[in-house]
Formats: sequence, C-alpha cells, structure tokens
Amino acid sequence: MNELTAEHVGLRDAVAALLAKRSDSAAVRKAIETPRGYDEGLWSVLCEQIGVAGLAIPERFGGAGASLLETHLVLLELGRTLTPSPLLGSAVLAGQLLLALGDEAACQRLLPAIADGTSVASVCWAAAAGHWDPRSGAVEAAGSLLTGECHYVLDGDIADVLLVLARDADAVAVFEVDPRAPGVIRTHTPTMDRTRRLASVQFDGAPARRIGTADAVEALARVRDIGCVALSAEQVGAAARILEMTVEYTKLRVQFGRPIGSFQALKHRMADLHVLVEAARSASFGAVDSVVPAAVAKAYCSEAFFTVAAEAIQLHGGIAITWEHDAHLYFKRAHASAQLFGAPGEHLVRMAAMAGLEQTP
Repeated sequence: MNELTAEHVGLRDAVAALLAKRSDSAAVRKAIETPRGYDEGLWSVLCEQIGVAGLAIPERFGGAGASLLETHLVLLELGRTLTPSPLLGSAVLAGQLLLALGDEAACQRLLPAIADGTSVASVCWAAAAGHWDPRSGAVEAAGSLLTGECHYVLDGDIADVLLVLARDADAVAVFEVDPRAPGVIRTHTPTMDRTRRLASVQFDGAPARRIGTADAVEALARVRDIGCVALSAEQVGAAARILEMTVEYTKLRVQFGRPIGSFQALKHRMADLHVLVEAARSASFGAVDSVVPAAVAKAYCSEAFFTVAAEAIQLHGGIAITWEHDAHLYFKRAHASAQLFGAPGEHLVRMAAMAGLEQTP
C-alpha cells in the first residue's frame, strides 16, 4: 500500500468529520426509512462540498480527475458508519463502466451529472442466481429492444440512468436505457441489509441505445474488479468499527466483579479479530495499487468482515440481536456484502484460475 499524502488524510478526515455530525446511528436508521433510502441532504453536501461522486472521473467529464484511491478512502468512512448512499452503484460501478467502454459521446452526455451527484446511474447485470459474469447477462437484445429481468441492481428503482448488460446475438453489449421508457418495470426489493438499496428491473421490449467502442467483456471484467475493490473498502471500514464497538463494550460490561474484556480468553479473541481486520485492510489497499488481485480482496475482506461481525454478536451477548443495538446492522451488512458482485467462493475459483490450478466456469 502506498503511503497516504496529506491531501489523502485531509479528504478522509473531512468525510469522517461530516459523517460524525450527519450520519450517526439514529441518522442512518432515519435515512433508510426515506423514499430513496438515503439522506439526500447529506449526499448533496458530500458531492457539493467534498466532491465524492466525481473523484475518480476525469476533469473533461466534470470530475476531479483523481484516482480510485481517493474514492476508496471515502468508501472506507461510509462503511464505518453504514451510511446509505449511491456512491458505490452510481459513481463507482456505472461511472467506471462508462469510462471503460470508451464511448466519448456517452461519457460527455452522462458523466457530468453523475460526477456532481445530481444524477444516479445503475448497472443492470445479474440474474436471480446472483452471478456477475462479464460474458453473460439476464437480458436479451433484439436490435434496440431489451427483454429480460435483472436483479440486485444498486439503487435501480430510483436511478435516472440504467446501463444494461445484454446478450446481442452471440456477443455481450452494454445498453443505455431511460428508466421512464415504456417496457421498463422497476421494483424495490427489501433485503436483509436495509442500509443497501437494491431493486429488480424488468425489460419488456424496452427501447435502448447501444453504447461503447471498447470490448464490452473486457470493460465489464475490469468494472467488476473495480466494484469488488471498492466494496472491500466498505467492508474494512465496517469491520474496524464493529470491532471498536465490541472492545468498548467489553470494557464496560461487568461479570464476576470485573469487566469482561479483562478475561484472557476474550482478549485473545479480540486480538485475533484485530489481526484479521488489519490483514483485510492490507488486502483492500493492496488491490487499489494492483499489488493484490481484486478477487483476493473480495474473498478475504468478505470473510474477514463476516467473522468480525459474527464474533461481535457473540461478545455483545443478548443485546446484539435487538433492533435498538447497531451490532445486528453490521452483521446483516457483512452477510449481504459478501454476496454482492459474486460470492467469495466464486472469487476463490477466479483466484485458482489465475494461478493456473483450474478453469473458470
């Protein structure tokens, strides 16, 4: 991992300070009950004052022209607080897909509004089975009309722009679809993790515009990796925070006349969790620098976060599963995030294929 510059630290601290004021536990719970599932006022401040949506978008398309590392730092802080926002699905997944496709006209038309946060874009990719294979999709293209249904679409029911992976004859292509067009049916799908908004999007002869000049499969494979690495930042931030909460609790919870955190067995458990979190942090940031493959970061950070969250439930005792306590929110985020962009096992298969041990299915 490269050393963070003063500018990086300043960006991270600015986001952390804003979230400390505007996105505590009560604010997160309030936000997920709103029609859009996130605090629109907070999102506006994040975009207008800090420019989070445009960090990794080139200046010629209205962004800041920074790297994915800056976005990584923002996602780390959003993960710590479980703050709902369109950043991952819109600015990261959709924004980077547009760039990877190399379609200058589409980028000029769509990216400026994505970069300033006034437009939310969603990528429609996976079928009900939840696979994010760049070589196949859930939608069929017949000329400029799309038919099929995509699942697990980030912010899909509220998006202003849909980018749809579709099979066009024997090829895979990406299409731009107006969500208000005839033949588009969007349905919010409540999930275990209420801090992440997902939808299913059905296309019934919906009109579409094919976009992209680069190879679509290569672009989608790259974007899947970018999404996995970005997600790993959220996972590390959340894992670190729930571990901090657990350590704080064990210092206050008294049993047999002493804080439970003073018992040697619990000290060892929390020390092991600390090592797990820091190893996940190294994997996540290593993937940003391309030192570690994205598949490694996705698999390792998913397992690490789930392990830490599950241990936190145990170490908090009975209060952890009550709605009033936040531990269950982190546990649900850990479970759901592990499946997003493909389950850890799928990425282990990818890792084996990269090592030449077996073929990717």
